[in-house]
Amino acid sequence: MLDRRTLLATGIATGAMMAAPAMAARKAAASPGFPKGFYWGVATAPHQIEGNNIASDLWFIENQQPTVFAEPSGDSCNSFELWETDLDLVKGMGLNAYRFGIEWARIEPEKGLFSQAMLAHYKAIIDGCLQRGLAPIVTFSHFTAPRWFSAQGGWTNPESAQLFARYCDKAMRALGQGIASAITFNEPNILLLLKPMLPPQVWDIQKLTLETAAKRLGVPKFVAANVAGVEDLPALQAGLEAAHKAGKAAIKAVRPDLPVGFSLALMDDQAVGRNSVRDRMRKELYGNWLDIAKADDFMGVQNYERALWGDKGRLPTPAGSIVNWSGTEVWAPSLAGAVRYAHAATGVPILVSEHGVGTTDDTIRATFIPAALAELKKAMDDGVPVLGYCHWSLLDNFEWIFGYKVKFGLHSVDPVTFARTAKPSAAVYGAIASRNAV
Repeated sequence: MLDRRTLLATGIATGAMMAAPAMAARKAAASPGFPKGFYWGVATAPHQIEGNNIASDLWFIENQQPTVFAEPSGDSCNSFELWETDLDLVKGMGLNAYRFGIEWARIEPEKGLFSQAMLAHYKAIIDGCLQRGLAPIVTFSHFTAPRWFSAQGGWTNPESAQLFARYCDKAMRALGQGIASAITFNEPNILLLLKPMLPPQVWDIQKLTLETAAKRLGVPKFVAANVAGVEDLPALQAGLEAAHKAGKAAIKAVRPDLPVGFSLALMDDQAVGRNSVRDRMRKELYGNWLDIAKADDFMGVQNYERALWGDKGRLPTPAGSIVNWSGTEVWAPSLAGAVRYAHAATGVPILVSEHGVGTTDDTIRATFIPAALAELKKAMDDGVPVLGYCHWSLLDNFEWIFGYKVKFGLHSVDPVTFARTAKPSAAVYGAIASRNAV
């Protein structure tokens, strides 16, 4: 079945004749600037910046041997203490939105035990955003969960959706009035995306990591949202799908007016040559999530790269490309391509909830940001509704199994003093946001 972009590309005469006047009218009306009220933000995740998230599932498996993690998160950026500093950085860049997460493991460190102190902590961050004119875009689950939750099978446990909904209800009653938009899950498809990319030995060490954790706790199964065995993926996806729906219902029960969605890891998938496997791979990489998003208020798109699909699989990075830390092509138009596809597939407005580049060469980032945003604006001028853009990330932080090696931040962080230092790319992005135009 042809998708919308393919249909446009075919140049079917009737469609082209009918669409041309409308497209021309839209382009004639297009402003050089982004719409009024467009979110200009940065994105962070609690486990990646807060530090010492000791009740979480990932803290437990980071601090054991064997483990798939290159190093433990430790103090990270110490943002649990320095959140006001971080908000001042966001405000100082001229942004108007901050996407951050609340940490379930802090709010419910033991099953059924909810911490009023931690709820008050996150309420202070939300209030701090509002005081600085920043719209709080809040993620309820950014991969991590309480250790007790993953020790009962995590999202593969039939009880998981109900437990997540209970947590969402508690959080919303304490925090919900100040939130601008809610994201239930960050990249619930991440392991589907990584399945064809990670070598077998990485899946083997993930499985060994989880088996070791289960033995330490004396439980049959330990599974995390972003660390699981291949055999766990079907049950994991089913659990996350049910939990998103239950969590959204719990959020809406407290605030029916609050926009709710999830964010999806989405490549700009491009078909190359005859019999490309692209469409088949899209089903594998994104699962049911694009269909689920059709019932939501928006969908978050998290794009970092394009994928060229031939008839036998993914093609290598084109020779001579600018590449990121892992050798993957840095290609600025990929964001617009992913956003166009996401809207065509779902029909809902899109929030760019993450977009960035992992590199120690900040000149790549400083060039990449305006180039990507210029292409995004073209998609918007063509009628794609985009609510805002959140760059990943505010800070160089803990990048999951890769530890602190990978640098995505607009600011570097001293691991001893926690001093934040702006990179030139921060000024480039801040200037775009301040003038609301590339």
